[in-house]
Amino acid sequence: MAVLLLAEISNGTLNEATAKALTAAKALNEPVHVLVAGDGMGAAALAAAKLDGADKVLLADDPLYAHQLAEPLAALLVQLAGNYSAILAAATSSGKNVMPRVAALLDVMQISEVIKVKAPDIFERPIYAGNAIETVQSSDSKKVITVRTAAFQPAGEGQEASVEKIAAAASPEVSRFKEETIVKSGRPELGAARIVISGGRGMQSADNFKTLIEPIADKLGAATGASRAAVDAGYAPNDWQVGQTGKIVAPDLYIAVGISGAIQHLAGMKDAKIIVAINKDEEAPIFQIADYGLVGDLFVILPALNEELAKLGL
Repeated sequence: MAVLLLAEISNGTLNEATAKALTAAKALNEPVHVLVAGDGMGAAALAAAKLDGADKVLLADDPLYAHQLAEPLAALLVQLAGNYSAILAAATSSGKNVMPRVAALLDVMQISEVIKVKAPDIFERPIYAGNAIETVQSSDSKKVITVRTAAFQPAGEGQEASVEKIAAAASPEVSRFKEETIVKSGRPELGAARIVISGGRGMQSADNFKTLIEPIADKLGAATGASRAAVDAGYAPNDWQVGQTGKIVAPDLYIAVGISGAIQHLAGMKDAKIIVAINKDEEAPIFQIADYGLVGDLFVILPALNEELAKLGL
């Protein structure tokens, strides 16, 4: 048989999460078919076809999938499921929305947040906010899997696969699209950024994020993040949240400012290659995992850092 990977589509284009999830799919040692579903997805399908390890791309190009609603996507995956031993998706907001529905409709157990494929039926996944790694073996004949993309390198380009157009599945008609608000930013997307600078409760206000965090992010070409405490306090928008209940990131450089290091936040960023912590509390848990720690007042350190970056012409 083969395995089916649901492509991650963001604003009509193929998201890098697809290439990372493809690396996990290839480890199942079966041909990988990539499903691209959306409206006007020709370019995204061609991009998926160029990924190394994609044996075929299935293109469901239909207005029904224009807004990536979970119920129509789940119905499509279930309709295709008979030909596949496993169905995978990246553990993004979209993947976490769609795949539980697929598992429920197929009456199988979902295997969530996989960080390693040890065998076609044996997987590793983090539990207890990443403090322990669980090895699970699935006896289901059809596996439904979400992949923690921070744990996998993206697949490169390979020989171009064929693209096969498929018909849409019947719509369950249990949900409908109402509206969306798209935030436009010149900064990189949080989950794919090489550098992330995040602020916590210690930032004290949304204005401080704007005047202290964002200028440094712009100079470094970094994405901006926040702890849950900062988001709950209204200092930063929800899509900036890093942590167990936010986004999982693994950048080359992670700068944590005014973040104490609660276990839920560490679960979302501890795989960063280099971690820099800035906090006035020298006993803050964040220093236990930081490669570099600056104990001091962030309201003094950040302006000084901004000035030094300016001197470098950034």
